[in-house]
Amino acid sequence: MRGGHVRDVAEPDPVQHARGGDGLRGDPAQPGARAAGARGFGGRVRSGAARGPIPESAEPRPVGPYGVSKLAGTELVLNSGLDALVLRVFDVVGPGAPTASLFGRLAEGLRRALEQDENQVRMPDLSGYRDFVDVRDVARAIQAAAVSAATGVINIGSGHAVRARDAAHLLVRASGFEGTVSEDARQVVLPAQQAGAEGLRAVEARTVAEPVQWRQADVRTARDRLGWRTQVPLEESLADVWLETACRV
Repeated sequence: MRGGHVRDVAEPDPVQHARGGDGLRGDPAQPGARAAGARGFGGRVRSGAARGPIPESAEPRPVGPYGVSKLAGTELVLNSGLDALVLRVFDVVGPGAPTASLFGRLAEGLRRALEQDENQVRMPDLSGYRDFVDVRDVARAIQAAAVSAATGVINIGSGHAVRARDAAHLLVRASGFEGTVSEDARQVVLPAQQAGAEGLRAVEARTVAEPVQWRQADVRTARDRLGWRTQVPLEESLADVWLETACRV
């Protein structure tokens, strides 16, 4: 990892996730060989409760091709024949956040609004709850995993679910922006009730909720088997996101 940046942890190419175990399977398994990989968590899991910490034993339910490829990468690593450990990393924040990420996009929007004297920044739906973990804490987890005897899958997160909207307010406050952040609700076009004798159906746009409303890691295994816990608070992590964005030329 180069300098503890979010882009060094999150792989933007889903094909890379699916190929994550290729190199491991191509090398002869030497006695004592150790493979530790970090995978972002990109979807739902089956759980008895709608909200609450998600244990490693919960059944993954990926949302979309990207989440499916992450799960495929995890299975490739675990089936590589090596002494393998996969870190299931939840929502990474901190310096180096790509502009395609939630807070990278918001930080860039805030910077542009301040430069152009605009009073509004538009964002997607921020109603979901996420488990945000700083990239520097993720780096420490990877270091701990590399020297541990643990195998299987271990969750890496803060252990707390925070509404994305509340986290966004922390970033707005760090920037000094005094305008508003408006959210664009995701909409789909669905058929309405039958209309007219010809049987034609009208269509209407309906607001659709964020597909994954709750993500919260059960981090007890990381504490017990890796001796790891988070150190960087979310407010500091987001302040560093803004600092890097504001200094960008």
